[in-house]
Amino acid sequence: MIRVGIPRALLYYQYLPMWRTFFEELDSEVIISPPTTRITLAEGSSRVVADTCLPAKVYIGHVLSLVDRCDFIFIPAIRSLKSKTYNCAKFLGLPDMTRAVAPEAPPILDIDIDVNEGKSQLYRAIYKLGRNFTWNPLKVKKAAANAWQAHLDYIKMMYRERLTSPQAIEKIYGTSEAVNTSQAYHSPDTAATIGLIGHPYLLYDEHTNYQIISRLEQANNRILTPEMVSKDNLEAAVARISGSAYWTYEDEVIGAGGHYLQTGLDGIIGIMAFGCGPDSLMMDMIHRQANRLKTTPFMCLTLEEHTSEAGVITRLEAFLDMIHRKKRKQVEVCA
Repeated sequence: MIRVGIPRALLYYQYLPMWRTFFEELDSEVIISPPTTRITLAEGSSRVVADTCLPAKVYIGHVLSLVDRCDFIFIPAIRSLKSKTYNCAKFLGLPDMTRAVAPEAPPILDIDIDVNEGKSQLYRAIYKLGRNFTWNPLKVKKAAANAWQAHLDYIKMMYRERLTSPQAIEKIYGTSEAVNTSQAYHSPDTAATIGLIGHPYLLYDEHTNYQIISRLEQANNRILTPEMVSKDNLEAAVARISGSAYWTYEDEVIGAGGHYLQTGLDGIIGIMAFGCGPDSLMMDMIHRQANRLKTTPFMCLTLEEHTSEAGVITRLEAFLDMIHRKKRKQVEVCA
């Protein structure tokens, strides 16, 4: 049985059920890299130039962790998923960058995804990928159809059941993906509802974000993420704030942030990687919108490999203290 490796980084949290279904339908075994550790980040950082963004460094580290564990590594080049929207450069050149900095990695299965090229080109790319496993086009077509259905079910599950990506993956596959809060400390203060906005590879990588979701939940806060917002509400928020989407994953920042600013949450926290041009623009737009509305506190945490854990915790605690003081004052006024 052919073993296909999938790095637990970048688009892993958005598309794992789709990718895994596709390869398993083609009688392959999917091998997923372990969760990010200090060694993962250090090894990835050692292979790339200093100004490479944090998520790309983590990704290369995950690729290296799959060496000798699989026959192929799946690394798609996702250029565009919607007409006239475009992806970040790190996604466009990911297969080529990986080949250049990790030559010892297993052969790379790459596929160009660009809807601007038309459906026929996309279908040809899928069949080309499938030919690594079978020459039967009907089997590839069935695998692709089942993979797409698995993706739709995954999105629907997260929205309807208010699950994060790791929680949904854990529910589907029974693997330990979700943050463990069974030993959570519950603050005596009034619980707050906090919206987290940003890309899943930052929200759910507990090493790079210093377990921010776990820390928020341990303080007895309810957490809402972009997956818990409907597609229509995300698109409406993007249209309201930026007019039209330019970046492929703009709804994870502007869409979710714009929606949560209108829904009366107690606070919103944005998470972005240092040096990310698209994210810096999108977070600034949400920050400006929050300042205009003056209804919901907003804080942006910027992460990179030298970010201090103590600094993140201090800012997080200060933000929560501010929210809890505000809620206590509201209770006193109502009383």
